[in-house]
Amino acid sequence: MDQAAGKTAVIPVSVSDTLYNNYMPYAMSVIVSRAIPEIDGFKPSHRKLLYTMYKMGLISGPRAKSADIVGQTMQLNPHGDQAIYETMVRLTRGNGTLLHPWIDSKGNFGSVTSRDMQYAASRYTEARLDASCETIFYGLDKNAVDMIDNYSGTTKEPRLLPAKFPTILVNNNQGIAVGMASNICSFNLSEVCNATIALLKDPEADLLEYMPAPDFSTAGELIYDRKDMREIYETGRGSFKLRATAEINRKDATIEIREIPYTTTIETIIDDISDQIKKNRLQDITNVRDETDLNGLCISIEYKRTADPDILLHRLFESTSLESYFSCNFNILINDRPRVMGVREILNEWIQWRMTCIRRETSFSLGRKRERLHILRGYEAILLDIDLAIQVIRTTEKERDVIPRLMKAFTIDKEQAEAVAEIKLRNLNREYIIRRLDDIKDLLKEIEDLEKLVKSDKRQRKLISAQLTEVSGKYGRERRTRLVDPDDIDIPEVTELIPDYNIRIFLTEEGYFKKLALTSLRGNFELKLKENDRIIIEEDASNQSELIFLTDKANAYKMMAWEIEDSRPSLLGEYTPNLLELEAGERVICVHAATEPFTGEFVAIFANGKGVRFDAGHYETKQNRRKLINAFSDSAEIRLIRFRADDEDPSFALQTEKGKMLIFDSSQLTQKKTRSAQGTAVIRGAKKDPVVKVVPLEQIREEIEDEAYYRVQMLPGSGRYIKEKTLAGRQLSLLD
Repeated sequence: MDQAAGKTAVIPVSVSDTLYNNYMPYAMSVIVSRAIPEIDGFKPSHRKLLYTMYKMGLISGPRAKSADIVGQTMQLNPHGDQAIYETMVRLTRGNGTLLHPWIDSKGNFGSVTSRDMQYAASRYTEARLDASCETIFYGLDKNAVDMIDNYSGTTKEPRLLPAKFPTILVNNNQGIAVGMASNICSFNLSEVCNATIALLKDPEADLLEYMPAPDFSTAGELIYDRKDMREIYETGRGSFKLRATAEINRKDATIEIREIPYTTTIETIIDDISDQIKKNRLQDITNVRDETDLNGLCISIEYKRTADPDILLHRLFESTSLESYFSCNFNILINDRPRVMGVREILNEWIQWRMTCIRRETSFSLGRKRERLHILRGYEAILLDIDLAIQVIRTTEKERDVIPRLMKAFTIDKEQAEAVAEIKLRNLNREYIIRRLDDIKDLLKEIEDLEKLVKSDKRQRKLISAQLTEVSGKYGRERRTRLVDPDDIDIPEVTELIPDYNIRIFLTEEGYFKKLALTSLRGNFELKLKENDRIIIEEDASNQSELIFLTDKANAYKMMAWEIEDSRPSLLGEYTPNLLELEAGERVICVHAATEPFTGEFVAIFANGKGVRFDAGHYETKQNRRKLINAFSDSAEIRLIRFRADDEDPSFALQTEKGKMLIFDSSQLTQKKTRSAQGTAVIRGAKKDPVVKVVPLEQIREEIEDEAYYRVQMLPGSGRYIKEKTLAGRQLSLLD
């Protein structure tokens, strides 16, 4: 705005530039400063907390109150105390999130295996650094990493932590940034160290031989596919399957879950099992409860004694989170840039970074030793005439002149003169000076070794290898997650896995399908239907029956009854166009539940007055085909198709456009060997008076007063015009 002229100026701006300038700083802040871990294995929030505890002296000695630790951390981390405390909880041994916890805790810190177990407030809990933390701060006092200002510029904090082993792989790390995420699984410390040592010796080493798979704090089992694991190691992306470990107690008819996948919780598993029970998919389970106590995790599942626990357990793995996938996304910040890397690339990056730390530590130590050598050279200068040094000091009138006179008398510099002047009176003897001079030889050897180390990549890699061996021996543990070969898993037949129970299926005129367990039909019940809708097919079956849906487009759709979720009388059920993904305008006109081998027949009546019977076995296929085209003849519009059991002979009532009716038995229809046949005529004159409706006689029998009038003994029949009062009190029409 032009203040002088009092005018407002409109400045054109680019939408893309505005979005970039406003959005990108936020996005990069989340990526770089919050969500994605760096090569030292830590996010900024983790690093600030652990460094604060290190500065508090909590790497040894008694624990401190968590509230005190949180308060001190706020000097480095400008977040609320609750956010910092939540970060701290996840790093503790008590919570169990990490395979190798960084914090030794006391008190209730919740549990990674429980969704609902709350951790105690920070004023009640205590913590200190785990002994293994000495490996992540090693070299911090030797300029191993850069020290940067905290957010207020009042103190310094490390840019990274100079860990002596690849912490980035040893503990799991998960983060969601803007437009990207990271999900790094944990690996066994000893295996990671061994793999890194092998890589230091041979850049082409097969890492799977040394660290075959991830390892998790919750133990459990990992379904080990070497091919899939190699892809994860090479690309940093992929997934693998984790499963719980269970013990079957046949005497008490219980299954006890002792270890669960890292990706789930006790409450989630119990909820999953409860949902499956409600859906009648785990009917053999009578009770499930959480019996976790001080002795460890335990989910107790009681089952019916008539059930096979091995099959039931496999069914639990298939239908609940007792078996779940872990998706890997090894996204790590390298020089403030996110990169998705495989395990080999991560370890190579860590080795290069660790070599940088070693060079910085060595250069720092080298400088200190050279300074020490320089001082000792000053001692060497006064060795030949200690009395002169004493005389110079005694005869100097002013204190400020002591250093210049010593420098002049022995031709030494200021630092050397300062050191000579600081020698205690009791040490001004030949023995003390000679002992100091003897240190020069050792110091020269150390300086020589350090100079070789700082210049030699080979020596640095050898040192890294030695440190890894030390760390592995001191802090390594046995693998917790067991590896299971898929071929060693006994998979029951599909029919054994599917719970078999009696059901009743319903199909309505408007295309709704219901599958109800007979147990849900006990007592008085009323099936919910849409207004003006009615049931056209009702049939008893089992949960292992194969359902055949026939449509007005002459298509057959097949699926197993167990693939459809059990409904309830109070629900409308599944809408068949959605259930079967029908074509536009296609509708289901018949459903039948078949069991192998397929028996019985289908009865089909067409608008042209023809009818036919054909074997249901025509729909039995060796492959599990979901759709069969040309399921029956499509040369004329279908008016009815129904299943007819071998021991049944249902009757049907047919009505024509001009109001004729004909009742006949299904056995009167011609039986054909192919499903595409139309059969023979049922009623004469259908070309001029086509069939408009056919219904099972059972649906209207109670309302017909003179059934025999319309029934024929032989087909084709001519049919009879519907009497004015054939139905009690109303005009007969099958269309009503």
